[in-house]
Amino acid sequence: MSKIPQIFTGSRICIICEGDEEYEYLEKLISLDVWSKEYLSQLENAEGNGNIPARYQDKYQNSSSDLVLVFCDTDKKPYEQYVDIKRKINKFHGIENAADQIVIYGNPCTMQIIIEHWDDVILSSNKKKKNAPIIFNLTGVEGYKGRADQRQALFSRITKENYQEMFHLLHLFQPKPPSSNTLGLMR
Repeated sequence: MSKIPQIFTGSRICIICEGDEEYEYLEKLISLDVWSKEYLSQLENAEGNGNIPARYQDKYQNSSSDLVLVFCDTDKKPYEQYVDIKRKINKFHGIENAADQIVIYGNPCTMQIIIEHWDDVILSSNKKKKNAPIIFNLTGVEGYKGRADQRQALFSRITKENYQEMFHLLHLFQPKPPSSNTLGLMR
């Protein structure tokens, strides 16, 4: 059985990001220096949710990190891909609920967390096309499709101040997650 480690001051934390949007968003937060200096954060881009379990296992077994986390979308009901990621992590650890302590998620998508930097809006979809008008109204980034230039424009608008606002909003609202008691930021 692979035991889940505890983290202490000075711990090195690796976060496996589902894709470019998650990776670049967390990269921006690291650059803003808004996280505790007690931990050292390293990011890994899985380049798709299908790659997450293998990247997780590799980083857990072969990296110098003290803790490996996953940051991904739940997507939409019935949360099949998300549940599969959690199942594979649980199987790897040999513990029924290991993933509940490892997976950080956005519901229905990471954009739900990102737009909270500007307003308390609840997305009803994970579709970029459907969310593009909301993103435009809040940020001025037109026709958001997730292209590199659009992500760069979007993340350039994230500040320490609006991070604090987002952090406060998400901690006020704590609904039941799509499965058990996962630790993470969710709407």
